[in-house]
Amino acid sequence: MIVLTQRLGDAAMVTGTVTLDVDSRIKSRLRVTLDDGREAGLMLERGHLLRGGELLADAQGAQVIRVLAAPEAVSTARCADPHLMARAAYHLGNRHVPLQIEPGLLRYQRDHVLDAMLRGLGLQVEAEHAPFEPEAGAYQSTAHSHDHPFVRLNAHS
Repeated sequence: MIVLTQRLGDAAMVTGTVTLDVDSRIKSRLRVTLDDGREAGLMLERGHLLRGGELLADAQGAQVIRVLAAPEAVSTARCADPHLMARAAYHLGNRHVPLQIEPGLLRYQRDHVLDAMLRGLGLQVEAEHAPFEPEAGAYQSTAHSHDHPFVRLNAHS
């Protein structure tokens, strides 16, 4: 079994791909089947959402695997009005919904209740099968990094 332990910026030779949904791309420890049928294990630093297109490698750098974001059941809300789009993002964020934000659209894992809420606000909502690349903020860990400008606050201190 291939054990993928590191993230790469660039690689000369990609030796395989793995297609994962967002729930799998959140995990740092996971057994996966590569798209060519080989078995692999993810043993990555915790707190990082894998993105489609990202490259992973084994400790020797001999196996370089490209992560592909799997199409999954999502809802895509579209609107040309920036104020209305901001209101929709606020309401989804208030519900702690993982959210992909792009110009003119919001995408989240399919949920008919959220679909109805956004339609009620005036957005067009379409059920699709598409790769889901949510904002990483809710998934990024700050506990292990000591060189970034963010401070984790503890409500009980």
